[in-house]
Amino acid sequence: MTFISLDYASFLLALLAVYWLIPYRSWRLFVMLVGSLIFYSSLQIEYVPLLLASILLNYHLAQGIGEPLDWRIANEAWNRRRFLLLWLGIIFNIGLLFGFKYVPFCLNSIGTFFNLPLALDGANWVSNHVISPLGLSFFCFECVAYLIDVYRGAPAADSLLQFASYKFFFPKLISGPITRYHNLLSQLKTLKFPTHDGFAEGLWLIASGAVKKGVFADNLGKLVALSFDNLQRAGSGDLWLAIAAYGLQLYLDFSGYVDMARGTALLMGLSLPQNFDFPYFSTSIADFWRRWHTSLGDWLRNYLYFSLGGSRVGLFRTCVNLLIVMLIAGIWHGAAWGFIIWGGLHGLALVIHRLTEYVSKVLSLAIFWQSLPGVLLGWFLTQAMVFVSWIFFRLPDLNNSSWVFLHFFGHNADAQFAQKVYLEALGLERFQISWMVAALAVGMLISYTFHRGLKLQLNWSLKLILVPFCLLALTLAPEGGLPYIYFDF
Repeated sequence: MTFISLDYASFLLALLAVYWLIPYRSWRLFVMLVGSLIFYSSLQIEYVPLLLASILLNYHLAQGIGEPLDWRIANEAWNRRRFLLLWLGIIFNIGLLFGFKYVPFCLNSIGTFFNLPLALDGANWVSNHVISPLGLSFFCFECVAYLIDVYRGAPAADSLLQFASYKFFFPKLISGPITRYHNLLSQLKTLKFPTHDGFAEGLWLIASGAVKKGVFADNLGKLVALSFDNLQRAGSGDLWLAIAAYGLQLYLDFSGYVDMARGTALLMGLSLPQNFDFPYFSTSIADFWRRWHTSLGDWLRNYLYFSLGGSRVGLFRTCVNLLIVMLIAGIWHGAAWGFIIWGGLHGLALVIHRLTEYVSKVLSLAIFWQSLPGVLLGWFLTQAMVFVSWIFFRLPDLNNSSWVFLHFFGHNADAQFAQKVYLEALGLERFQISWMVAALAVGMLISYTFHRGLKLQLNWSLKLILVPFCLLALTLAPEGGLPYIYFDF
């Protein structure tokens, strides 16, 4: 079952009824865990035992890492044991992720580079016979964060049920947001029925998130697929339109999922972190990463960037650290050279931004970047870089992505492309679709102006009134819908 389905609506209603009718917190955690197992089993039941075993292992590793020691005893062996347990956990979680997601890519790269048919055959066999568990990247990153937090002094979970309920919590399990255990711990200990405002907010997030995903993202996805699946027939204008549409699709697809996840959590008395904050209105690449997929950015910053020294080790090392972090972010997203290049481009952009900041301070140019021309220039350069780099994200095969770059300008479409794609498949002319994409961007600008500029919010009663209209709007969604993009990660 997926979030936008009658099966999910029935499942959620039944789960909430049982969940809140039970008077004891520990029983609610048990219902939460059982409900999460049912949800995941409806998608990929074969990997439930593996994830449960991983939860059990990480739970006991953290218990060993967090084992208290009398402060009067200087025990070097105890510190060494904690360090070894930490690295055992990191190696296990990263190894699990690598084994499922990156073995075919590595074998294929080695086989191609060294001309080894055996490696290529192995890559094909693994690709055809092994499917990665849904949400494995999010699952493993949360486990690594938890072990590091315990190593740094945070208390280890003292209840396996509590830890398992957190790890398997179904709204966030497959596509995040990445959530720290200790940030959710106090909520798990004091579960309370949501207030009328929280209840309305939960329903509103589910309904509006469904519209984002089902109506806007999926309809944009049809255009994107038709264009990128017929690259050799598309013209330069078609490619530019598809790139703009994909950037909006990706944002609406992922943020729509997170909204529905957060809404579901609110109805269960829990609050998950917001993962997006109008990223397409950021005026620098650093600002973009503070607003886009913020839970991943937080993870990269706290567990990787700071561990490498952050910005405390001089300008050169800072730039190297930024490149390393973003290359790893690219690798995390997928096992293909396109994702690595995407991460490298963002790392390079962050380096240029850091150098620009340094030069601006030396030459006293900071006032320019705060002026209206500077803000507009910063926004344009940032979004141009973000949207162009999405090409590698959508087309990680370098043969396809390089073809797009080579035909950005002056390439005419196949004679039948407009007829087949726009008129027959979508029922509109290209200029009409272009205006609709532009109108969607303007709608996002208006929303941004109300939320960030004017600080206006809908009250809870108006949200409840709008919920049925959002559900009615789902009739405009394409039949069958499209898979969530981040399910692949």
